[in-house]
Amino acid sequence: MTARAWSVALVGMDGAMVEVEAAIGGGLPKTVLVGLPDAALHEARDRCRAAVLSTGLGWPSHLVTINLSPATLPKAGSHYDLAIVAAVTAASGRCETGALEGTVLLGELGLDGRVRQVRGVLPALLAAQANGFTRAVVPAGQVREASLVAGLTVWGVRDLADVLEVLHGRPVAGEQEPPPPAEPDGTRKDLGDVVGQVEAKWALEVAAAGRHHLFLHGPPGVGKTLLAERLPGILPDLDLAEALEVSAIHSLAGFSLTGGLVTRPPYADPHHSASLASLVGGGVRIAMPGSVSRAHRGVLFLDEAPEFSPRALEALRVPLESGRIVLGRSVAQATYPASFQLVLAANPCPCGNAGTRGLECRCPPVAVRRYAERVSGPILDRIDIHQHLRPMRRAYLRAVGRTTEPSAVVARRVLEARERQRDRLAPLGWRTNGEVPGPALRKALPLPQGIELLEDAVAQGRLSARGVDKVVRVSWTIADLAGVARPEQGHLRTALAMRRGEELSEVGRG
Repeated sequence: MTARAWSVALVGMDGAMVEVEAAIGGGLPKTVLVGLPDAALHEARDRCRAAVLSTGLGWPSHLVTINLSPATLPKAGSHYDLAIVAAVTAASGRCETGALEGTVLLGELGLDGRVRQVRGVLPALLAAQANGFTRAVVPAGQVREASLVAGLTVWGVRDLADVLEVLHGRPVAGEQEPPPPAEPDGTRKDLGDVVGQVEAKWALEVAAAGRHHLFLHGPPGVGKTLLAERLPGILPDLDLAEALEVSAIHSLAGFSLTGGLVTRPPYADPHHSASLASLVGGGVRIAMPGSVSRAHRGVLFLDEAPEFSPRALEALRVPLESGRIVLGRSVAQATYPASFQLVLAANPCPCGNAGTRGLECRCPPVAVRRYAERVSGPILDRIDIHQHLRPMRRAYLRAVGRTTEPSAVVARRVLEARERQRDRLAPLGWRTNGEVPGPALRKALPLPQGIELLEDAVAQGRLSARGVDKVVRVSWTIADLAGVARPEQGHLRTALAMRRGEELSEVGRG
């Protein structure tokens, strides 16, 4: 006798329906699993058999053949366990096969029959919904995550006994985990905590308004990390489409979604010892998302950037331009979104004091040069804003008691600038200035006033062709923050200074 159940195979962010077929009879007692399973899935036959035996039902004492179709599609993970047990149970005549039609099952089984949580429930159910499925069986602790997919009836199961109730048409009420407690206001990182560094705060605001990449460099202790950590706090909330996309990535990466959709821009700050695979994604057969994808629609902060391996830094070149990462492996090619806002922070030399007035550098000149060259020119050329932070002395002590703008005030200005960009760029298919490609920037939008400033910079070799586009993008963002319809010459001059890392006090804010 044969029966079938349904699950989902995930390759990257793309889900494909998998038909789990079970056939019983015609041979010595044995369980065979076919259909291109990975090692974790190949072990499912032993997990499922032990889980069924623990319930007292008994595993069929005949040849049990389990086929995962399509057989050419690579399948990884332990979330097929529930579908395997459901198909074997139906093939044994212990439930009606009609209960499995239109139902997708996701969950890992313990040897005692408990159902454990699995990765990728949200993207898997999005794929199931797109393929016409109307019901889903998931671990009880992931009911809230599964309920984010509209149009699906979700049943949460705690153990194999609950699964059998579902198969007999008596679904149990899914128990949702309580939402996590709200984050206390006092623990949020606010821009008002940063004393001084007025120019750097302005650069941070411009970067947030236009989704521009930012490079912060200066001696230790001047506030580079402090500023970068507060960038997400001044970014606008994600819209529904962005929230679903970001939440799906986090689900696939194994993050909990008990609090619902991820509505705030994510923040990832991998340590400088992170490997290439952990940064861009990796895996043996099917690559999993890395930090660049977990920071999608948010901020990727690389502190002590020169300490990262050159291979890891150079791997950022393509996603910085394309907004996605393609990872090829032996059996499949996974594509993940990676449209992040990059923030680099670096000291000027190993001791941190090179080029800083009043501080003595103990590094030989060759060490200073080598340290700076660890972040390559092509990477730096892709950064829109370069901001040098200088140490504070008396000014810092005088500013300690002063009230500075909190993140909420800056965030309102950023949101207003984003709305101006959205209204202007919506007919062109973009939302922020940082996303507009060079050809559209030059042809579909009016050029800023005083464009001869850039012509002179190019003629003097101070600006590359990519740099021209970067400066124009930043000038549009400065104009949006100022509330004017077209960048003026002062905005362009300020943008050029930001691109070259010059002091803004000499040119003003435009």
